[in-house]
Amino acid sequence: MPRGSRPRPSREGIERLPARDRAYHELKFRILEGRLAPGTTLLETEVADLLALSRTPVREALIRLEEEGLVEVKPRHGVTVKAQSLEDIREILDVFSALEVKAAGLLATRGLAAADAAKLSDMLDAMEDHTRSGEIEPWSELDDVFHSEIVALCGNRRLQLTLQQYWGQQYRARVAIVRLRPPPSQSDAEHRAILHAIRDGDERLAMWLHRQHRDRADAALIRLLATQLDVSVAP
Repeated sequence: MPRGSRPRPSREGIERLPARDRAYHELKFRILEGRLAPGTTLLETEVADLLALSRTPVREALIRLEEEGLVEVKPRHGVTVKAQSLEDIREILDVFSALEVKAAGLLATRGLAAADAAKLSDMLDAMEDHTRSGEIEPWSELDDVFHSEIVALCGNRRLQLTLQQYWGQQYRARVAIVRLRPPPSQSDAEHRAILHAIRDGDERLAMWLHRQHRDRADAALIRLLATQLDVSVAP
């Protein structure tokens, strides 16, 4: 299981997996990275040919991907990569962000080891350097790692697994807007405050700060997506 809540798509090691898992990870990688675009429709036999696998592991992989909301499978009509509306993204973020906020509270209650606090602080140092240099993509990658570490350290395995599922559902939206994001100076300050509250063991403050952070970041993501889709956003 990936350590945190925001695993980035990767093909690393999939050649050693059983066929059904190889099919699942390869298809998920292609969907999340946009190599199978929303609206793409393929027959099950075409998917099997694409992956050079038999239909049985492909069918099992498609069932998993449908459960995760990434594809729609229609018997005799093939599989379609699902597009996402703004409302889809809002619903996903409602769940994802609420669980990340809870993870911050759990970690504050559980206690943060000095070595883990130092590691998180070092991440924030690096993110602030990227902000000053105008390097948004490496900043975004470290942002994912920072939040993932908080979840990984919170001690609730079910929360971690649920977050991993919802992360995959909104990953494509985040990738689509990453280069459009303004300089993340405010996020850097909010991250510092969240880390201080967790380190101080203040559950209520950690959750309040994280909720404010997620509400602002989620609203910004929706606004940028709306601009790309040329649709209006309800106030």
